[in-house]
Amino acid sequence: MKIDAHQHFWIYNENEYSWISEDMSELQRDFLPEDLEGLLQSLDFNGAIAVQARQTLEETSWLLKLAQKYDCIKGVVGWVDLCSPDVTEQLKHFTDNPYLKGIRHVIHDEVDDQFLLREDFQRGISELNDFDLTYDLLLFPVHIPYAIELVETFPKQQFVLDHIGKPDIKNKVISPWKEDLTKLAEHQNVYVKLSGMVTEANLKNWRKENFEAYLDVVFKAFGPNRIMIGSDWPVCTVSNRYETVMEIVLDYVKRFAPESENLILGENCAKFYSIK
Repeated sequence: MKIDAHQHFWIYNENEYSWISEDMSELQRDFLPEDLEGLLQSLDFNGAIAVQARQTLEETSWLLKLAQKYDCIKGVVGWVDLCSPDVTEQLKHFTDNPYLKGIRHVIHDEVDDQFLLREDFQRGISELNDFDLTYDLLLFPVHIPYAIELVETFPKQQFVLDHIGKPDIKNKVISPWKEDLTKLAEHQNVYVKLSGMVTEANLKNWRKENFEAYLDVVFKAFGPNRIMIGSDWPVCTVSNRYETVMEIVLDYVKRFAPESENLILGENCAKFYSIK
């Protein structure tokens, strides 16, 4: 099974998607499963993981309803308020639905760089393992040292780093991202998604070679058993076509890790998110 480990759906409105600025005007419309199905089929992928794009309980409910309707959605990474004293009740409400696989919070939008270390946030993280839920780490490089502390605190919790930690590919900055990511990868409860890289590069003027040094670091740090491919569709389309963006990783794997193709293109994702 081939799975795109990271994509989004939304019904666009300006208030709830204020992060979609005018220079990303191509995203200011609806993106729904019908729009994704053909793209997955074009690359012979069987499905995808739908990841939250709004921090609301309503969106989590909506994504789970979509997953029940569309076979291309293999799982949902939703949102609950991990800092809420009611987080247990929120999780109980959603985990009746087998499509809920994990939770994510948009850490890189928080004013506090040390948000991951907040007591109330970590109390919420401590609940996830009891519900067999994973956690997606959406970070900037500045947050990775705090992520290391987090995953050390919860060694039984499964984490995955989105977008390889969003290094500054455009300006060819590799340190201290390289060193911090390597330390994070020492923890076997952490996976990584090869996703979201084009939006950290020169959006309209990149070549596949621009990503090789970063992919080399990720593969050396994590090894083939904890890496999964993801598109970050439709956000990636501000840079290029879905197929072209996915080919960055597809071509790299064919060249440098062909023996691990099945793992990276689907098996690791299915294992991490418990997809049968």
